[in-house]
Amino acid sequence: MAAMIDDAEKHPFGPAVGRLVQQLSGLPGIGRKTAERLANYLLSCSKAEALQLADAIRDVKEKVHRCRICFNLTDQEECSICRDPRRERSAVCVVEQPKDVMLLEASGAFGGLYHVLGGRISPLEGVGPEDLTIDALVRRVRQDEVREIVMATNPTVEGDGTALFISNLLENEPVRITRLARGIASGSVLEFANKEMLADALRGRQNF
Repeated sequence: MAAMIDDAEKHPFGPAVGRLVQQLSGLPGIGRKTAERLANYLLSCSKAEALQLADAIRDVKEKVHRCRICFNLTDQEECSICRDPRRERSAVCVVEQPKDVMLLEASGAFGGLYHVLGGRISPLEGVGPEDLTIDALVRRVRQDEVREIVMATNPTVEGDGTALFISNLLENEPVRITRLARGIASGSVLEFANKEMLADALRGRQNF
């Protein structure tokens, strides 16, 4: 940490720019050179443009939270999908993260609701069922007349293990449990599947 502070202090444009470059280079996929280019852009653009970006970042951190029903991200009490009266209320697609909701929505193949677990069971990483929103999912099945659960956890060892755990919890409930067809290769993640692959996987879902 001390070395990073020293690097910021030694930046030729001064420590303020050095700290900006450090923060930018800490973002996923942003290396030192890209961080320098972004910092130079922010220096050259108008103050209003730079502050608009700062305001947008602050708004996201202050206003965006989990939907009270499905735990997707939203800046309102309920997300736009849960509020949409056109959605099929009896079908719920279970995913690991909010980004998975966006990917599946882009396929245009699913008209039901979602439930975001907030991760997957991973004992090696210290993540157990109690750390996820599994209890809330079970309550939804029992209270909201859910008739189908679509397991859309990532096709990895942890993702499949999480899906199996949930299916065991729900085995005595009057709900059909399906999973995405294996058009998505085992060991991959939803983030890297294109919308055609996701659409085929949703349409070809099978009993779990």
